[in-house]
Formats: sequence, C-alpha cells, structure tokens
Amino acid sequence: MSLLNFIPWNVDPEIFNIGPISVRWYGLLFALAFVFGQRILSRIYVAEGRTEGDVDVITLYMIIGTVIGARLGHTLFYDPEYYLSNPIEILKIWKGGLASHGATIGILFSLWLFSRNHKFNYMWVLDRIVIVVALGGALIRLGNLMNSEIIGKVTDVPWAFKFERNHEIINGVAASLDPRHPTQLYEALCAFLLFVLLYGLWKKYKERLPLGLLFGLFVTLLFTFRFLVEFLKENQVEFEDTMSLNMGQLLSLPLILIGLFVLFRVWRNPKPALPGGKLQEAK
Repeated sequence: MSLLNFIPWNVDPEIFNIGPISVRWYGLLFALAFVFGQRILSRIYVAEGRTEGDVDVITLYMIIGTVIGARLGHTLFYDPEYYLSNPIEILKIWKGGLASHGATIGILFSLWLFSRNHKFNYMWVLDRIVIVVALGGALIRLGNLMNSEIIGKVTDVPWAFKFERNHEIINGVAASLDPRHPTQLYEALCAFLLFVLLYGLWKKYKERLPLGLLFGLFVTLLFTFRFLVEFLKENQVEFEDTMSLNMGQLLSLPLILIGLFVLFRVWRNPKPALPGGKLQEAK
C-alpha cells in the first residue's frame, strides 16, 4: 500500500449555520486575533503603568483601521477598475477581499491618530502593538488556510496540500487537482515565531528596549519573508501574470525599507523607551 505524497485538505470553511447566519472559520479566527490581542496588550500596558481603558480605546482604533485599510487595500491594489466602477461593492466586505498591506497602512494611520489624540509617543505605541499584530497575522493566515485560499504553486514536497475545495482554474487546470505549497501555513508560522521573538524581547527588557527596535524588527522580518514566500504563491489576480514581481512583492519593498531605516536610526541613536509611552521625549 503506497502512502500519499501530499496532505488532502477538504475542510469546510463554514463551522455551522443557524438559518441565514453562517459562522465561518475565517471570521472566528479574525475575531480571535482581536480578542487575544486585547488581552496580551492589556498585560503589556498594565505592566508599564497604563490602564486597561487605554487598551479598550486603542483596540477600537485598531479594528477600524484594520478593516478599512484591508478592504481599501484589496480594492485599490488588486482590482481598482472593477471597484471604482462599482463603488457600492467596496462595502460588501462579507464577500471577501482583504489585503494585508492595506491593513498595515490602516493600522499605522489609525495608531497615529490614537497617539495624537491621546498624547502617546507614536513609536512607543507601534513597538507594543506589533507584538499582538504578529499573533493576529498568524491567526488570519490560518483563516486563509481554512478557506483554501491564497494557495501556493504546484510542488512535490511531502508536506504539500491538495486543496480539494479550491475551484480556481490556473493555467487551464483546476487548482484542486495538484498538490501545492501551503503558503498560508508558511506565513502563519513566520508570524507566530515573530510574535514569540517580539514578546520575549519585551518581557525580558521592557523599558530598556530602545524606541523603534520592535517595530523595525517586525516590519523588516515580516515583509522580507512575505517578499520571499510570494515566489511560491500563485498570483491572486490576472494582471500579475505579466509582472516580474507581483503586487504583494512590490508593496512589501517600501515596508522593508522603512523597517531597515528605523533599525538604522535605532543603531545610530538609541533612545530609551519612555515609561508608559509618555509623549515627551527623554532629554
């Protein structure tokens, strides 16, 4: 009896439904990203002299920034012609279509607003928030796995997945017929390991960490990995087939440069983290 050289993947993306209400794995994991993130961030903020009330407010900013940014990122980066011609479709978020690069921009902007309105040091906020964003990214990529979406290219590696519920036609062949790289798992594992690294650094050093170190590490490592893993992915939209680098890679490059720039500044002129994220900079 021969063993399969791939892992059959036929998970139903819907957990259960009650009449017209459907509970799906992706939605559950997306929600858990914020639930777990809020609990971890509360522990961080309280340990540094802030209150859980601050976490409630920043979580609201985060949710709004993430959802709006991710949705606009998908519509403008991957299918602008369709959505600009049918703007009402932008609001139909339940149909799917969220972009991680758009979510990143949305988070950065929403946290800038939070820092300005509530008198926090912006970089202090970013250094703490990337810890929970890394964990959230891992959970969301697991949601993509449960949806059998964002699949990898055909491969014969022994851990390849055969996505039996993916009905895309790629190069004239049904995507479900061939074993493929489980790129969702690759990204989920990367994000989880990044969470462990960032949380471990914070827990051990806390306020001795120079401002910007955690944010710089997060952006540089996450989007460098994202750039590399794109070589193993199938393109998400047709116009990417004519590009030497796909949209995910092009959007990752400026974020990698931002991360490297922040790390360079940390190396050249390290500034101590301020107690509780006070706005005034240390003398």
